Amino acid sequence: MGVIRYKPTSAGRRISSVDDFADITASKPSRKLTIKKKKFSGRTNGKITVRHRGGGARQRIRLLDSHRDKYEIPAVVATIEYDPNRGARLALLHYADGDKRYIIAPMGLVVGSKVVSSQSKGEIQTGNRFALQHIPIGMQVYDIELQAGKGAQMVRGAGTTAQLMAVEGSFATVRLPSGEVRMVPKECMATLGQVSNPDRRLIRWGKAGRTRHRGIRPTVRGKAMNPVDHPHGGGEGRNSIGLKCPKTPAGKPALGVKTRRKQASDRLIVARRKRGRFVGSST
Repeated sequence: MGVIRYKPTSAGRRISSVDDFADITASKPSRKLTIKKKKFSGRTNGKITVRHRGGGARQRIRLLDSHRDKYEIPAVVATIEYDPNRGARLALLHYADGDKRYIIAPMGLVVGSKVVSSQSKGEIQTGNRFALQHIPIGMQVYDIELQAGKGAQMVRGAGTTAQLMAVEGSFATVRLPSGEVRMVPKECMATLGQVSNPDRRLIRWGKAGRTRHRGIRPTVRGKAMNPVDHPHGGGEGRNSIGLKCPKTPAGKPALGVKTRRKQASDRLIVARRKRGRFVGSST
């Protein structure tokens, strides 16, 4: 895993870089474990609900096993594969009973490695999946469940990892990649290790064409539009937005506004992300 820089033979090539794909061992996915990806271009019932989406290369969705519910059945890593729908690599597991499934591959997992998922204690090695209560304190984990049996929901992006801080009572305390510290039921499953391809964030896309291949369309500044199209629009020549604060196309404040809704699980957050501010404290 790494990033390749080419000779600056053109303006776009000069500032771009690409993934080296050195860890990929298969050129094509297992066809039975993929389905066609239908594109909606950011629209719901014909209306644009997510802007700047559309086009892009054809892709097939890899059917990912987020539950790893084949307990106590060992599996061998057959291939490490590229997934066009995510930054992390996928590992194709061949189970002892003949079943085949995709999982998000952790760093250090190679072809021939043996992994297992268990609801009890087992060997502590990268790729194995256990309940949080059976994982040693301080270990790095990913693919964490929020509710037991619901499947992995947290820490799935390329290069991310969380740290198990403590297990007390009915909950385990986990520090997430954002810096947030939260409690998770100790029966929830997690996979040992760090998600593969951490250099994904270092890729420089270089030119507009590569971004269009990813299904991302151009972004137009609001102040370049007409007043009918955006709150920032209108005016003669180069002018400011004429507002106290930036707004979205719908007229709502765009900066410095909390967008997180109140969740029932907010009570399980011990410290908010990055600020290190404890919930309920006066500071």
